[in-house]
Amino acid sequence: MDFNKYQNEALRTDRVPGRNEADDTASLIVPMLGLAGETGQLLSEYKKHLRDGEAHRLFKERVSEELGDLLWYIANVASKFDLSLSGIATANLAKVKERWANERAEPLTFDAGLPGSEQLPRRFEVELIDVTGEAGQRVRVLIDGKPFGAEMTDNAYDPDGYRFHDVFHFAYAAVLGWSPITRSLLRRKRKSRPLLDEVEDGGRAGVIEEGVAALAFDYARRHRMLEGVATLDFQLLRTIKDMTSHLEVRQRTTGEWEQAILQGFEVWRAVLAARGGRIAVDLDTRRITFLGSPTAEPPHTEPPS
Repeated sequence: MDFNKYQNEALRTDRVPGRNEADDTASLIVPMLGLAGETGQLLSEYKKHLRDGEAHRLFKERVSEELGDLLWYIANVASKFDLSLSGIATANLAKVKERWANERAEPLTFDAGLPGSEQLPRRFEVELIDVTGEAGQRVRVLIDGKPFGAEMTDNAYDPDGYRFHDVFHFAYAAVLGWSPITRSLLRRKRKSRPLLDEVEDGGRAGVIEEGVAALAFDYARRHRMLEGVATLDFQLLRTIKDMTSHLEVRQRTTGEWEQAILQGFEVWRAVLAARGGRIAVDLDTRRITFLGSPTAEPPHTEPPS
């Protein structure tokens, strides 16, 4: 049966239709209480199934009946809020696909057709070297053997490894094909398109990316730095989508963001444990990979006497 046809037919059997403003509260609260009640009934039937097993012969029929009652109340609540049940179902499927579908057929790029000097390289290697000095631990970044960017510290009262957080930017580049920070480090800003360079590769986009990295790091700190974690909280992913909604990366799904964050922390943990390391960034395979410890001994600066 068509969702909208069902919704219209169900509405004809509504016993609390809310004929005037004074009836609105009861008109809404009754079906909402019905949703709670029928959910309880469904759980009760499953409890009987667990307790009685095959002896509960009407289990499937009762489940079907309770699901039907739930559907009626859902349709009724939708009607009370002037929502289409079909529209709700369509939007929900889109949300679920964005959350869990990570396969992407089209090329992973936001710079196709631009000069090669303005495109993110499809593959490159990064070396992170931990430097001990007077100001504490700092990280030096080498990309394909060349130094890039300023040396980073943890910027924290207690050392927490955030000095290695460029790993997260490289993970965004690998999995999402997007990272204003990586573009800046690699000097691959899209200067032939002035507006694109200003909006997508400019300071505001970079600050937003840094904010995303900091937000994910704070979340990870409360979840064992994501060790053993395979799924992220949807609210975190939705917040990140909202933060980046005006940028080109809005085309990437919450599922893709989840993979970028999880891969980034997997490599970050390895880099932190090794006090630096070599990583491969591959946009074609959409992977960031820890290759091993740094090739060179990290320089050491003696503290002042």
